[in-house]
Amino acid sequence: MTDDLLSSDTGGVRTLTLNRPHRRNAIDPGLWAALRGALTEAAHDRAVRALVLTGAGGAFCSGADLTAAGDDHRHPLDKVRDLNDVAVLLHELPVPTVAKVTGAAVGAGWNLALGCDLVVATPESRFSQVFARRGLSPDCGGSWLLPRLAGLQQAKRLALLAETIDAEEARSLGLVTWVVPAEGIDAFVSDLAGRLALGPPVALGQTKALLNEAAGRTLREALASEARAQAVNFATADAPEAYSAFAEKREPRFTGRWHRQPPSEDTP
Repeated sequence: MTDDLLSSDTGGVRTLTLNRPHRRNAIDPGLWAALRGALTEAAHDRAVRALVLTGAGGAFCSGADLTAAGDDHRHPLDKVRDLNDVAVLLHELPVPTVAKVTGAAVGAGWNLALGCDLVVATPESRFSQVFARRGLSPDCGGSWLLPRLAGLQQAKRLALLAETIDAEEARSLGLVTWVVPAEGIDAFVSDLAGRLALGPPVALGQTKALLNEAAGRTLREALASEARAQAVNFATADAPEAYSAFAEKREPRFTGRWHRQPPSEDTP
């Protein structure tokens, strides 16, 4: 981890904080690399049950840092692949993710927020697909995420006009999940992420993957994937734990541990 990306763990929740407030958390090559490493680590750390992505200093992220010095010998396509790696890792992370947005979320920064499963913003938050103003087209997954979340026409409007919208409009378009007063967002996200972290980790990972992949599947394909996911879920200790907790009128304690039923006497 570098000073530009802070990481902290509380109760199964890992919080990654973009920490370049002097640049409104614009992401330079070093920070892209740090994000890639942090997301890879989180994907393989069983102690991580939920992930929060946020920014320091009153902004979420103003996008890629176009002023950052880099390796001039690298082809631009190679540089964009750094963004692509982060977008894929965030999308495929097997735990629920929450974007906590205060201030600006612009360009690739907004698309990082959209790549999270849930987005919490303050009324002061502002969002823009700024690319057209820079002579560019969307990256970091924006061309895939926007139509799926807001519909094709609204996606075209946001990308072609590069308008800035506020949090309430973003929420009305399905691009923000909750708008919470600034003084309450820390507590709201802490409670939300804590509840996600207490959920059944394997089942939540299966659910996230099913929903992410559903748009490209037929109903029959989705049903087949659901059946496979349920088979995975029933092989954990969480399903019987849920039944026991219900019968005993208590909260379940989910662990995600592998659980195999002992062979019955009827097993040949």
